[in-house]
Amino acid sequence: MSQKTRLALRGMRCAACVGSVEDALKKVSGVQSVSVNLGDRSASVEGDVPVDALVMAVDEAGFKATPMSAEYGEAERQAEEAQHLQAIKRRTWVALLVGVPQMLFMMTGHLPMLDEARLLWALIGLVTLAMMIYSGGHFFVGAWTALKHRHATMDTLIALGTGSAWLYSTLMVIWPEIVPAEGRHVYYEAAAFIIGLVNLGQVLETRARGQASQAIRALMQLQPDTATLILSNGDEKPMRLASLQASDLLRVKPGERIPVDGVLAEGETQVDESMLTGEPLPLLKAKGDVLSAGTVNLSGSIKMRVRKVGEETTLARIIEQVRQAQAQKPAIGRLADDISRVFVPVVIVIALLTAFIWWLVGPDPSSAYAFTTAMAVLVIACPCALGLATPMSIMVGVGRAAGRGILIRKGDALQESSRLDVMVLDKTGTVTEGKPRLVHLECLAEDAWPVSLDYDVDKNDWLLAHVAALERASEHPLANALVQASEEKGLTLAQTGIPEVFAGRGLVYDDQNLTWVVGNLRLMDEQGIHVTSATKERIDLLSDQGSTVVMVGLQGQLVALLGIADPIKNDSSEAIARLKKAGVRVIMMTGDSERTALAVAAQTGIDEVIASVMPAQKSDKVRELQAQGLRVGMVGDGINDAPALAQANVGFAIGTGTDVAIESADITLMRGSLQGVADAMIISRATLRNIHQNLFGAFIYNSLGIPLAAGILFPLSGWLMNPAYAAAAMALSSVTVVSNANRLRLMKLD
Repeated sequence: MSQKTRLALRGMRCAACVGSVEDALKKVSGVQSVSVNLGDRSASVEGDVPVDALVMAVDEAGFKATPMSAEYGEAERQAEEAQHLQAIKRRTWVALLVGVPQMLFMMTGHLPMLDEARLLWALIGLVTLAMMIYSGGHFFVGAWTALKHRHATMDTLIALGTGSAWLYSTLMVIWPEIVPAEGRHVYYEAAAFIIGLVNLGQVLETRARGQASQAIRALMQLQPDTATLILSNGDEKPMRLASLQASDLLRVKPGERIPVDGVLAEGETQVDESMLTGEPLPLLKAKGDVLSAGTVNLSGSIKMRVRKVGEETTLARIIEQVRQAQAQKPAIGRLADDISRVFVPVVIVIALLTAFIWWLVGPDPSSAYAFTTAMAVLVIACPCALGLATPMSIMVGVGRAAGRGILIRKGDALQESSRLDVMVLDKTGTVTEGKPRLVHLECLAEDAWPVSLDYDVDKNDWLLAHVAALERASEHPLANALVQASEEKGLTLAQTGIPEVFAGRGLVYDDQNLTWVVGNLRLMDEQGIHVTSATKERIDLLSDQGSTVVMVGLQGQLVALLGIADPIKNDSSEAIARLKKAGVRVIMMTGDSERTALAVAAQTGIDEVIASVMPAQKSDKVRELQAQGLRVGMVGDGINDAPALAQANVGFAIGTGTDVAIESADITLMRGSLQGVADAMIISRATLRNIHQNLFGAFIYNSLGIPLAAGILFPLSGWLMNPAYAAAAMALSSVTVVSNANRLRLMKLD
């Protein structure tokens, strides 16, 4: 049975490491898919495979993995990250304390020449070696591990650059005669400075990554550690959430967070759900209403009955979906990973070629020039910037969306939604509230009714009671409106059988020698019920007012018109205007009549309408638009929208809709508002733009930095890059990528 496993990774520092871990995990028998995220140092693996086998594969590749579980969760991982950050800080300070004085003394000429004080230089070399073991040992261990597994990483470049600098310098101290006098240079300060600056870059990068993962941490902090359990004798005691079970009774006081998913058992209160849905207004909750973990009880002291705990709660599922989305890579990210796999070996070859060319044609001392330029090339090359460019932007973008109640569930949805041409909107429950109400009931043929009623029976009530009884078993919103209207008037009638349903048209039922036909004009025609031109004009008038008209036929005669109106959501017009402003073509698709659809479209600013669409035809209509070369987004909330949501390039499910629709969609809008569609498009476009900026910056940095480090400007200006400056540039490039991704946290959506 296929399962998803999430691993926390250690020892992974660059994009080349990502490729090594992915290759190792993919080789494990039973693995179906692997996604390794450099941004949060994690791996998501899907397949029928023991967790121990995955951990062993990562270990054999030279890295460490710990399965994420109840025992080892985000809190434990963050504690490890904090300890790791403190360790890097200490290494950084030691390296800079050794390197900076050397650099300053070298620049100001306060250190004696090599020939004058070889013992002093030997002491400096030993101090530098001790620093390299303490502050840079992890680079050399990582490089050796990578070599054993036949791959190269950022550690390889740093170890080669600093190790060769120390060895060359020590050789000059011990045996200077092998090089002409003018070529006798030492590079202890470069080795120390490079290690210090690279570590400093990792400190800054770790801090920035912490900011980027704030979305997950904020969601996790929504859940309290304990809940107040009401015992069978009425006593109350605190209980850890892991010990709770379904059907337990809990007390939630004003100001406390709802600890788990459940239903309100006693009391009435207002609940703030903004942290989950983005909806700013508190919602009134009464007995029987659903309560979600992580939301805040604002007013009353209530009792709730536990329904779901642990990983089954809405909050836990949201956190998991955000994690999965952050771990996904769009196509552009996979391209960057492919390039990163060969990046380090190519850089090593370039460094060797650089050294050879300088040694061959460079000025005296050519060996010193060859060594300096090769070391600068090794140090300035930065696979980290390339590897971080995509995952950091994805992490921040997905987190930003989650903060607005937008759950990006599938990997390519972020990239695809940024370039949609058309947005198809279902009407009921998407543009409108999805809570239709009966606003008009009109009996026809008053003088020639096919049924005789007692004089004291109200014809309208009798008709509504019977129609509601027929519709009671249906889940259709229009049927619910009729049942609700009947119940509000106290009209209840038992259903004696099951009517025959005609999808998208209505129903037919034979009851006690009476034949009922309830539905639209098409069904009336099919059943041979005549509709006069005057009645059709009446139907058109109701439709122009935005009502959906349900016709009632009895004994082959049209006897009533029912007008059902669904209020338009308050922010639908604004959301549609935002979509149109973004250059997206907006189409409303509905099974309603064209007149009713046009009335709603006119009120919301929608220019195109596809009406009278059967449920099975919705996906066909989406396919027709795609056949025109258009990228189509579909927004819906019902079971009948599921095929169209799956067919669309990006499916948006209204979070208040059915589970089937949500599972078929790529993006879930927890708030249930069309504003979420506009927000999702803005976030996706900003995220893709940010990824392009990061990748462009990383490519330009390496494309310019490596030639500069190789000395391309020397023939024109006599300038060579100091390896220490190359290290500073390398560290800055990673920090720049992460900082640019963090700008997404500040983007304006409104």
